[in-house]
Parts: sequence; C-alpha cells; structure tokens
Amino acid sequence: MQLSDQASERRVVDVHALEAFADLLFALDSGEAATGFYGRLCEATCRLAAMDRAVIFLYDEALRRVRAVGTHGIDIERFADVHVTLADAPIAERALREDKVLEITGNFTVHLPPEAMGFLRDARLVCTPMAAAGRWPGVILSDRADDRPLTDGERHLLWTLGKVAALAASARVATRESERARALQDRIDLAREIHDGVIQRLFGLSLALSAEADLSREERHRCAQEIQEALADLRTAVQRPLGRPSEHRPTTLLEEVRRLEREHPELRVELDAAPGVAVPPHLEPLAQSVLAEALRNALKHAEPTRVGVRVSRDDGALVLEIVNDGVSAGTTRRTGMGLRLAAFEALQNGGVIEFGQYDTDEWRVRLLVPAQEGHQ
Repeated sequence: MQLSDQASERRVVDVHALEAFADLLFALDSGEAATGFYGRLCEATCRLAAMDRAVIFLYDEALRRVRAVGTHGIDIERFADVHVTLADAPIAERALREDKVLEITGNFTVHLPPEAMGFLRDARLVCTPMAAAGRWPGVILSDRADDRPLTDGERHLLWTLGKVAALAASARVATRESERARALQDRIDLAREIHDGVIQRLFGLSLALSAEADLSREERHRCAQEIQEALADLRTAVQRPLGRPSEHRPTTLLEEVRRLEREHPELRVELDAAPGVAVPPHLEPLAQSVLAEALRNALKHAEPTRVGVRVSRDDGALVLEIVNDGVSAGTTRRTGMGLRLAAFEALQNGGVIEFGQYDTDEWRVRLLVPAQEGHQ
C-alpha cells in the first residue's frame, strides 16, 4: 500500500511539473522580460513545492559573474550587490556536482557568503540544481518558515523543476540568439532597401542634374518629384527601430570593470579612467553591452592574458576602448552578432563602434558616442 501511495504521489508530481513546463514554454514566446520569466520559475517553485520564497541565480559567462535573475516573495533589488561564486557557496557547488536537491537547517553561514544571508530568515533552506545536458546554468534557492523537511515527492518535484528551469533557460538563450539573428537580418534588409531605393533614386538625379544641357520645365518637375519620393522612402525606412536596446543592468560600467579586476586576476583586467570620468546613465546599458560582447569575443576567439578597458571623453563624446591580447597570428576573427547589433544601437545614439586587429596580437573594440542625451 505504501509503495502504491508513493507511486501515486510521484505521478501527481510529474503532472504538476509537466503543467509548469507547458506554462514556461508559452512564456518563452511571449517576449517577456528576463526578470519576469525567471520570476515565473520562482513562483512555480514556491507554488508546487510549498516553499515561501525563491530566487534564481544564473552565471553570466561573458562577465564571469553570478547574478540574481528572478525572485518570488522577495524583492530582486536586495540581490543587486550580491556577487557569489561556487567557491563562496558550497551548497550550490555540491548540489550541481551531485545533481541533487539539498536542504539545510541551522547554521547557514558555512553554506553561503555573508552578503546572501539577508535572504535567510526562515528555518529551512533548499538548493535546487539547474543542470541539464552537462551544463550548470545556475541554482534555485528557496526557503520555508517551518522546519518541515521535504517529502520524497517535493524533492523529486524540485529536482524536476530544476531540469525544467535549466532547459527553459537554455531555450531562452537560443530564442534570444534567434531573435538577434532576425534583428540583424532586418537591419541588413533595411540597408539594402535604402540602397536599392533611395540611393539609386539620388544617383539617377545626380546624373541628370550634372548634365551640361539645361533641363526643361517638365524635367525639373520630374527631378523634384523624384526627390520627394526619395525623401518619403527614407522617412519610412528610418522610422523603423534599428534594434532592441540593451537590457538595464543594476551596476555601472566602472563598478563592473573594477569587480572583474578584483575577482578575476587571471584575466588581468586593467581599468584606465581619468578622475571624474563617468558613463552617462542613458548610455550605461549600451556601454555594458559593448563590454560584455568584447569580453565574450575575447574569451571565444583568443587566449587573453590582459584586457585593458579605457574610459575617456573626447570633445563631448564618450570613448570606451576594450583591448585584449592573445590573438594568434593569421587568425581570421569574426565579430559576434551581439557586437554588430550593439553597433546599430550606437548608431541610434549618434555614435559608432569600431573593431578589428589593433596590433600584432591585440584586438580592439572602440565605442565613440555623444555623451549628451538626445544628440544625433
């Protein structure tokens, strides 16, 4: 009878997990912001496993940091300054390595760093691994006010939700990459449309107007009409957005670079910023996106031992340069899609992004953009 009850409980758990997975699949296509999507995962964790609060921590490979991306029952802003590594959080490292849901009571300080302790006001902490296909994207931390241990069904449900969360996170990344590829293709199509329409019209007009013979009244009228139609085509084209803006980040560019200096000495990240120089708030998302993409490309295409980041002002413009070494001789390096899309965002702000081999073994990414908001 006991085995029958356990089997019945397991079937109910699997049904609930399947329902949660279906809800999250629909959420993937909704265009929902990252915090909202991962907040759904946290809400499902609390609802299905009788937990009070939950927070999801994911690893950002480019910036080499773990950050909170979604919560339920607690404000995500409380984790804005929390920087955790696997070495700092033994419970997370063990849960991921063993692919097992772990629960602890009593002294939490040996399991998590002090800056994360504000989350822990309840009696029992549960760490659920997000692991699938050999990847460890993150963990789900949840707690409950009572000291009741997890049942086998709840533990199995949380383990299943961890798999769902890992797969959903991977699917979200794939979806975002697909959207970025589509956005880049849209920009290419826009450039081709302007070239084939507006530029061809203006080229024809330049030939007509450069002719030595005087134009008749009818020809002048036709030229004026062509100019009006070219302007209308250009106006229609430029009204399209050039790309989705970068997501807001809770830290500043200078804080992020200093964190990389402190926490990843193996990269030798070196900040060169004149006293008083700061990134204007409206340019922070763009600047941090450029930094992340430059680091991602450096780690993917080179073997950097030094990454130099310089922030300066040049005649009213913000200048951000990221230079990494470790570029092999004769390497044919292609810039990632993210950096090319950032170039369109820079264009929307009246700026430009340059990238290419800077020296024998160095690669440079340079952002130059007007510092004043609204400048075009």
